[in-house]
Formats: sequence, structure tokens, C-alpha cells
Amino acid sequence: MDDFIKINNSLLPFSWLYGLGVEIRNFLFNIGILKSRSFDIPVISVGNITVGGTGKTPHVEYLIRLLQDKFNIAVLSRGYKRKSKGFVLADEDTQMRTIGDEPYQMKQKFPNIAVAVDKNRCNGIEQICNNKKTKYTDVILLDDAYQHRYVKPGINILLVDYHRMINADKLLPAGRLREPKEGKSRADIVIVTKCPKDIKPMEFRVMIKAMDLYPYQQLYFTTLVYGNLQPIYCGEEKTLDSIGQEDNILLLTGIASPEQIIEDLKPHTQRIIQMRYRDHHQFTDDDIEDINNRYAALPSPKLIITTEKDATRIFGHEGLSEEVRHNIYTLPVEVEFMLGQEDTFNENIIGYVRKNSRNSILAKKTDEHKSPNSNHTGNRIGTISFRNN
Repeated sequence: MDDFIKINNSLLPFSWLYGLGVEIRNFLFNIGILKSRSFDIPVISVGNITVGGTGKTPHVEYLIRLLQDKFNIAVLSRGYKRKSKGFVLADEDTQMRTIGDEPYQMKQKFPNIAVAVDKNRCNGIEQICNNKKTKYTDVILLDDAYQHRYVKPGINILLVDYHRMINADKLLPAGRLREPKEGKSRADIVIVTKCPKDIKPMEFRVMIKAMDLYPYQQLYFTTLVYGNLQPIYCGEEKTLDSIGQEDNILLLTGIASPEQIIEDLKPHTQRIIQMRYRDHHQFTDDDIEDINNRYAALPSPKLIITTEKDATRIFGHEGLSEEVRHNIYTLPVEVEFMLGQEDTFNENIIGYVRKNSRNSILAKKTDEHKSPNSNHTGNRIGTISFRNN
């Protein structure tokens, strides 16, 4: 635990000033001067209080897989670094630059769900509920909205990276906390992510004590599970076990915390060369030329591995060499619950959505012959809350 935490002590005075501003903002929400809105539809928020790197996208995708066969799902994201503005509802022709890399990845993997972006999440929820293409949505998943307190979700899920436990981190800019660790009290569910598969029982007990949660909060632990390597351009998929100690890997990442991927690849080969870029990095022509040159210089056998999110930003660049195109693969990642907690988590999520979906609510109020067009959104404060279910 805490093995990836680096604190810049010289910036701690600025962290104090930053924290003061955040605490004033949270106080204004707590006393009602700044308003949080509830909606007449189940809303599940997935987010963190650190800057990136907690495995948010794989956890949102877990929820999609869990719910998509039972309910109509919409995912609402901010659309970080997109080139568009306002509300955008993605379709099969929407390009990555219009909605951002993470929403684009989810739309490509789950084409039958609604994926939308809007910096104003309240407006985004209203648009989803009133748009003729999405008005029968049963549940909205808010992607990275833990600090977006203008929306009051029915379930607030907080992700904490095993390698950066929030009790040992500091506020920005000295550390990577977006807000004081006391902000975890708003969470209904806390998930410690990226746990090693061989974690000892004693360490679980240490983490449970360190998180110091309230009785109303549920604590879960997940680990990363990798699928087969998928070719971006051509070729056949490969298993991770097909990588041997003689293989040279050029690991191409533009994500916040690639350290866990590196650790998980080391049992297969120690010959890993990193090309690390900032989170959400937009690859330039110079970057592509650098990738071509770095890969050409590697001795064989060799391949390039990148993340699914990075693949959305690198795909389509015409400057990639044929050698790179024939040897670049994505590493799909999913999450797996530990300690036999999966069934409990799934039952809580499904039960909440089933009990509070607009269809369930309407069924209690109207007979079965009433038109489904009577569905509507509202600001019903406190009526759809996980803690009250």
C-alpha cells in the first residue's frame, strides 16, 4: 500500500490554500446555499477524490455489464478534453474528439447503450430523460462526478487506489487529493481498487481500519483482470501467456497511473520499455514518429502494448509505420471483486435500480394501460436514496 505516493513538501502551503477553498465550497453545499438536485430516476455516480488512476472506467464498464441485460442504461460523462461543447448524445458515427476518449471507448465497446457528455451534469440528466431516443432510460451512470455536487446521486461510489490510500496522501498540488479525505463520508460505497491478487488477510484488516468508514458505508476490494491482447489494426489476438521472457515490449501509455500494468506484465517479461505520456494525451505527428523510431530500434521478438483508452487516441493516425500497425495491441482490463463480495455488490446495485427505476415508480401509480409517455423527470429531493433502501 501507498507505494506510489510522492509528496512535494515544498508545495504544502499551496495545498493548504487549495484545501481552504474546497472546504468552503463543500460547506456551502452542506448548509444548502449551493444546491444539490435529486432526480426521479436512479443515478449512480462513480468517481474518486484523487487525480486519476483509480480504475474508474473499468468499474463503470463493470456496472454496464451488470445492468445492460436488465435495464436501459445511459452513461453521462463530462467528456474531458473533447472539442465540442454542451450536451452531446453519441451515436455510431460520433468521433472521439467530439465526446472524449473514455466515453468513446465505452460507446465502441457497448454500442447499444446511451453515452452522452455534458459538463453540466444536471442539464445532461434532463436532456437524457427528455430526449426521444433516451427517454425510457432506467438508470444513469455518472462517470467521474464525485466532486460534481450539483447532482445528488442515489448511490455514490468512491474509488480508492490500493497504491495511493487517501489517508496517506495530500491535497493538490503537493499530493493528488482533489479534496480532503473527509470527503469520503459522502460515499455510500467505497471500493479499494487495483489490489494485488495475493494480498494477505492481515492487510485487508489494516485497510478496513485505515479507511475508518461510517456504519452506513459499504467497503469492497477489487483487482484487475486482463483479457487477451487485441490487435488494433490487423492480426490475431494473443494471450498474455504467449509473451515470453525473450520478448521486448514497448509499453505505450497516456493514463494517470500505468504502474500496476507494468507490475502485472513483469511476470511475463522483464524487457519492458515505457513510452509514458500524460493522462488523456493527444498524440501528435512528432509522437507518432517517435513511436515508429523507438519500436524500430527494439530487437526482435517484440510488440507494442497500449491501453484501450490510448488506442482510441492513436487509432487513425496515418503516420504509423506498417511494422507498428502489424504489432500494436491493446490490453483489455476488467475488475474482479475479492473476498467473495461480488454477489453482495451486484444484489445491492440491481436491487436499488429495480426498486427505484421510473418504470417501477410509475407502476405503483398508474394502471398497466396508461401510456408510457407519462414518464417525466423531476426534482424529488431525497426520494431515491441508496441509504434509505
